[in-house]
Amino acid sequence: MQNEIMIQMPEKVTYIINTIMEAGYEAYAVGGCIRDSILGRIPDDWDITTSASPYQIKELFKHTIDTGLKHGTVTVMVDREGFEVTTYRIDGIYEDGRHPKDVMFTASLVEDLKRRDFTINAMAYNDVSGLVDIFGGMADLKDKVIRCVGSPKKRFTEDALRIMRAVRFSAQLGYEIEPETKAALMEFAPKLTCISSERIQAELVKLVISPHPENLKIAYETGITKVILPEFDVCMETEQNNPHHCYNVGEHILKSMQKISPDKVLRLAMLFHDIGKPETITMDDQGICHFHGHQAVSEEITLKILKRLKFDNYTIGMVTKLVRYHDYKVEAKEKNVRRAVMKIGEDIFPLLFQIKEADLEAQSTYLQEEKKEKLKAVQRVYEQVAAKGQCVSLKTLAVTGKDLISDAGMLSDPEIGKVLHQLLDIVIEDPEQNERENLLKLARQIK
Repeated sequence: MQNEIMIQMPEKVTYIINTIMEAGYEAYAVGGCIRDSILGRIPDDWDITTSASPYQIKELFKHTIDTGLKHGTVTVMVDREGFEVTTYRIDGIYEDGRHPKDVMFTASLVEDLKRRDFTINAMAYNDVSGLVDIFGGMADLKDKVIRCVGSPKKRFTEDALRIMRAVRFSAQLGYEIEPETKAALMEFAPKLTCISSERIQAELVKLVISPHPENLKIAYETGITKVILPEFDVCMETEQNNPHHCYNVGEHILKSMQKISPDKVLRLAMLFHDIGKPETITMDDQGICHFHGHQAVSEEITLKILKRLKFDNYTIGMVTKLVRYHDYKVEAKEKNVRRAVMKIGEDIFPLLFQIKEADLEAQSTYLQEEKKEKLKAVQRVYEQVAAKGQCVSLKTLAVTGKDLISDAGMLSDPEIGKVLHQLLDIVIEDPEQNERENLLKLARQIK
């Protein structure tokens, strides 16, 4: 116990812990909230562990939710905010690499902490006892090390997702994975096949949006991506041999993720933007590699991966479009930019500047400044188009389908759609044409 460590817990957490302790039971805040507090980070949530049974907890508080009584968890509601309170427990045998066959409650905090994944997540705290650190979590925080509690093999056998969590924590915190834990990662990585796609997805996203997305390379080195993302492994084994590039495809991908803001859609787009290059590689007479059509192939592969990992439709739509157009060339003229925005979409086009810049930053210095200046020129023109409020889509066209029905006498849906797109094409060429009466006149002529 380290009483010199003081953690400022939220009032509601202190209230719950004190209420339990006043009733004669033990209670501590535990896990990630303690780790983050020590690191000066704001915890996402606060978990509480106690010697009291779930039913004893339910008697102590007016408003509770039976979150998982079988596993000892009750959610205590305080002013409409929920806090999970879990009884000290010992997990039985893990038969599926995900869930224990049974759970036994215990009166020992030490036994409860013993079953947790990593030392930095196996610390507990209350204001009376101070910090309880049985397994050297503080030392590993100081040394910036990810280390399993007890036997790494046992921890990964219990829950194979911990294999990914180790890499994810290393990426989030910038910590090294200690040798024994890393060796166990390599041994048990194949066990990830028993983990659901949804859980894999959640950990992958946390890794990708972390301060160190390049730690995906650790997942490659330990055999994790071979199971969850084999397409990336092929990229790590594909050289580019091109003056525009100084890294292989996989290393380029890793570098590009570092160069873009930690947004889920943007980071995923960088992860997959060149995923199709291995399938499109050719070599010319000079030994220079080319990847013609890799954009379309990358989009196709990205779609398969995102569906396989059960991503939502919004994320799939945004990421695949960014992959499709990540290398799209636009001349720095208003007409060309308007047409590009119409083609690509108002929601996608502005994001492409970040995508393209990150892509360039991860390339060689060959013609890099020239390419950056061209990109900036296009961005300046786009900003001019946006500032002028020029029409770039049916949404900003000065007439609607209803207008064509009431004023131009057009009744069939296919006819209306065709005319609207023709009008949009006219306006893209000449923004001054985007006036209601003018467009209705043109519509009658088109009809």
